[in-house]
Amino acid sequence: MTTTASMPPGNAGRHKRSIRNYLLDSHFQLKYASLLVMVAVVISGVMGAVLYETTGAVVAESSALVDESKKVSEISRMNIKDLASDSPGLLTEFNREADAHDRLLADEQASLIRRQQRMIGSLVGGLALMVVLIGMLGIYITHKVAGPVYKMTRLLKQVGDGNLHVDARLRKGDELRDFFETFTRMVEGLREIEKRQLTEIDAALAALERGSKDDAAAALARVREAMKKAVDG
Repeated sequence: MTTTASMPPGNAGRHKRSIRNYLLDSHFQLKYASLLVMVAVVISGVMGAVLYETTGAVVAESSALVDESKKVSEISRMNIKDLASDSPGLLTEFNREADAHDRLLADEQASLIRRQQRMIGSLVGGLALMVVLIGMLGIYITHKVAGPVYKMTRLLKQVGDGNLHVDARLRKGDELRDFFETFTRMVEGLREIEKRQLTEIDAALAALERGSKDDAAAALARVREAMKKAVDG
């Protein structure tokens, strides 16, 4: 292998995040972002069902109280009507008070229903927003993994093509830093091996120029032995 220049130092680590490149590995990122969204949807559905059932029970109890109050008012009217047949004014006043009480109960029931509707609407909106944010957060988090993997894949192709001059850095906040550092140390080790082999080859060429075939053969033999060891393991 030969060592050739690949990219200016630091260029690999200076790519800025943008909306266009957040889906570097769409299959991987959307898969796990979808899982997070599904979990959020299930949790939201359970919370919504519990709250709807609870508020529905409260509204039902309130309706039952209003209906019971109306029944009591009707019975009271009948009794007052019999007792106050000689006092129309008393019956009128009682009816006025009973009607006002019924209206008050009905208004409270309507207000309770409106509050329930607002609460459910706010819950649905909040949970929908939470699902969207969790999906976006899932893409953001997986991007911190997919970014280094994408860069590693590109650098591995360069190393496979014989280019050992890899000067790349991860972006701030990226994951897999230990793995990436291990890879860069591996490439640096390969470069050191290449440098030693080049030194031996240069020594062999110098020996040939001096006419010392034995020294040249020994240098080439050392190079061959190192290469054979690397291949055979």
